[in-house]
Amino acid sequence: MNLKHFLIAIVFGLLFVLPANSQETIKSIIKNGEFRVGLTGNQPPYHMKNRSGELMGYEIDIASAIANGMGVKLSVQEMPFSELLPALKAGKIDAVMSGMAVTASRNAEFLFAGPYTVSGKSILAKSSMIEKLKGSEAANSSEYRISCLTGSTSEAFVKANMPKVQIKGASNYDEAIAMVVNDEADAMVADYPICVITVMRNEGKDLVTLDGPLNIEPIGMALPPGDIHFHNLVESYIKALELSGLLKALDDKWMKDGAWLVNLK
Repeated sequence: MNLKHFLIAIVFGLLFVLPANSQETIKSIIKNGEFRVGLTGNQPPYHMKNRSGELMGYEIDIASAIANGMGVKLSVQEMPFSELLPALKAGKIDAVMSGMAVTASRNAEFLFAGPYTVSGKSILAKSSMIEKLKGSEAANSSEYRISCLTGSTSEAFVKANMPKVQIKGASNYDEAIAMVVNDEADAMVADYPICVITVMRNEGKDLVTLDGPLNIEPIGMALPPGDIHFHNLVESYIKALELSGLLKALDDKWMKDGAWLVNLK
């Protein structure tokens, strides 16, 4: 545990005690001594691998802080984006943190804690193509091929705003980005921070993105349906991160600074 996580654990230890009447998720976490969080593992700056092959990122730090607050270890379960919510529903994981936008349809099935950040959709493309795709109206043509994560709000955004395009689904961002780089897709639709980081990581490949997001999306942690006690606990931890200033520090570190890019695998 590094110094930052140690301080976070102290803050949580002073402010919170696990409720005696907690429901099944908290009981399972305490019994097994681990907080199981599902994510894709390759959605920078939310989470990605460093040169040693270890996960790092904005959501990794938040999940680690919450695990430390509960006095258990963080167990990260990597899987394709489209499998995350089904795994949560099946009880294979305790939470999902994968740049997960809080939507009405998702909230009808799951509880959400947060949001801990706000994002929005953007378009990643080569410079020769970006001018043609700046607005979803201009991009709505059957001649364009758009890559996006299967089962994501990016896919839903494309279907709603660009129904005529050819959608090229991908199980992870590496696949979606490779389609654009290799001219197998004209553009990728994804969260704005991911598009910005992708441009920074791929200097010399003529990739560009928009100056700002096309819409606004709250990003939060998906939790098991019906477990209000666990939801309240996680909400309290996220609020403590916000009030202590640590959430802003993490936002500055991962969303604005960019110094961590040198540690990427």
